[in-house]
Amino acid sequence: MKVLVMIKGDGADEAATAPNDEMFAVMNAYNEQLVSAGIMLGGEGLKPSSEGAKVVFEGGRTSVVDGPFTEAKEIIAGYWIWQVTSLDEAIEWAKRCPSTPELHSVLEIRPFFEMEDFAQVVSPEILEKEKDIIERSKANQRA
Repeated sequence: MKVLVMIKGDGADEAATAPNDEMFAVMNAYNEQLVSAGIMLGGEGLKPSSEGAKVVFEGGRTSVVDGPFTEAKEIIAGYWIWQVTSLDEAIEWAKRCPSTPELHSVLEIRPFFEMEDFAQVVSPEILEKEKDIIERSKANQRA
């Protein structure tokens, strides 16, 4: 089972989470455990929302909202993609994640859909096309 683990923090804490050597050392040790266990497929930290934008679709209109997203209660600060045997295994790994005591953070774990999940509702032709797109996107990552 492949899962996305989103690292969420309070929007108000965003400026207080500037990385430093100690934070990198602790997270590197944790990431090394994930890689050594064959769990981690990928993951990265995200720049602050002040350097991002949101594209909003509502009522047939499209608008762009530039960061920072000060009204946001939660900001996604980073993510991992893990390959695990179960949601319980992902939870156990997430519980080992280092945290900063003065900051509020949450790890949200969400399983990826597998193509088999759609076999009853999508035609085989569409599933084949989707598999082709996924394989081509993987090739882009290797390039």
